[in-house]
Amino acid sequence: MRIFDTQLLGEMAAKAEASPRRRSHFNVHASAADPVQRFFVVVDRQSYVRPHRHLSKSELALVIRGRFDIITFDESGRITARYLLGGDSAGFGYETPLAAWHTLIAREDGSAFLEIKEGPYDPASAIEFASWAPPEDHASVPDFMHWLRTAPPGAIAPRFSV
Repeated sequence: MRIFDTQLLGEMAAKAEASPRRRSHFNVHASAADPVQRFFVVVDRQSYVRPHRHLSKSELALVIRGRFDIITFDESGRITARYLLGGDSAGFGYETPLAAWHTLIAREDGSAFLEIKEGPYDPASAIEFASWAPPEDHASVPDFMHWLRTAPPGAIAPRFSV
């Protein structure tokens, strides 16, 4: 039996704070070949999770600490919905269907979720990033993150220049 406690989340939060990506992962599964991938993720407010989709697997995530905005998009980058999860909100988790464009934004440093998806993990087919969203290291990421935090459903992603 394995027990996961708040000490683990605290350690992960410290790693996220020290990480250039401002997030950390802790795998529960033993290897990428496992038929079920299970892992905890801690995310800070400054972490940019580039909008993406999964073409071969859905994902289930349960918020265990803090709060997140979950944002979905259409093919052109228009926001189709935004959901508040965690904290005192009614929502505490989400399941993303196949091929749904989405991202998440932490509303508090140290926000955490448990993610579960089918394995095995294949990095070649695991994720497709949105071409209308800047890559993680792009200069326009701070402006894009501001847009993600404030744009209402119906807003279309601003274009970035390469």
